[in-house]
This record gives sequence, C-alpha cells and structure tokens, in this order.
Amino acid sequence: MTFTAQGLAPVTNPLNSVLVEKKLINFDQKFIQLVSLAEGLPRTEVLESGKNYWRGVCRSAIFRFPDDLEILKLDARSYVDRSKGIIQIRSAARLGQSDLGVNLRRVEYLFNQLEKF
Repeated sequence: MTFTAQGLAPVTNPLNSVLVEKKLINFDQKFIQLVSLAEGLPRTEVLESGKNYWRGVCRSAIFRFPDDLEILKLDARSYVDRSKGIIQIRSAARLGQSDLGVNLRRVEYLFNQLEKF
C-alpha cells in the first residue's frame, strides 16, 4: 500500500475496507501501542515496521483470505501541542466485494483496546 503526507490511500470499496482517522493525545505512545496490538492479532504477519508507519497482513481463520492492515502516524509539526496528532488505520480485503464487516470490526477492536491502556 502507499501513503503520502496527507495520509493512507483512500478506500476504493467501502463494502470490503475501512479507513479511520483519530486525533489523539500522546500519539507517539498511542502509535506504539496500536502497533503492539496489531502485531498481537491472530494470523497477522508484519510486512513493514517503521517510526511512523506499520503494515501487515491479517488472514481469516478458515480460508486464510488476506486483508491488508496499515497504521500511519501523521506529522504533528503543524500542531502547537506536539503531543497531539492524527493516527490513521486502514484495513482492506484483497479479495471479494464484501468482507461482512470484518475490517471495520478489526479497526474498532484496535481503537477499543487502545482505550484500555
């Protein structure tokens, strides 16, 4: 997948993918926590891990269908308070026209677990 200074690639099919962006306090720490949560998801393989960007592939339990999962920490230089920033998570099915809500649930799970830290 690709990203620019504006963020992750847009969703092309809302029936099988989701892109969620949240403005968070202590977003450097939150990014690290989200990456840790993502790496702990079942059947997830890390493809790329960097200071501001993480990418992996999550596979379904039975048929092992691949879904791309990306986490991006956007640059905070434009904010007065540098502890605040935006984190985007994109989860998208590689195959099929519908994911039956799996990708949305995955992203919601990650953000819900983040609140427990």
